[in-house]
Amino acid sequence: MIHNITDKNFSLNIKEGIQLLTFTAPWCGYCNRQKPILEELSKNNIWIGDVNGDENPHLVTKYSIQAFPSFVLFKDGKEINSFRGMRSKDELMSIINRN
Repeated sequence: MIHNITDKNFSLNIKEGIQLLTFTAPWCGYCNRQKPILEELSKNNIWIGDVNGDENPHLVTKYSIQAFPSFVLFKDGKEINSFRGMRSKDELMSIINRN
């Protein structure tokens, strides 16, 4: 399951554990192609949150998102990695496992 993350529920959702947030936009073709990969990862007990960049400009600004899709990896509420661009399942798993 991919969690819908907003300005309002952001802090509550990243408190504990490892969370991968993806910043997307509905008009972004790469984001739409990335979504099935993220859904597959989420079925493997990996917590994934989706931030709609058009609807949550505060988070886009806070994390200096300049392109979609962009990713921010959190551990216990702290940002530990960020990257952008479409990624394969293996690339995402490698990044998560390293952290």
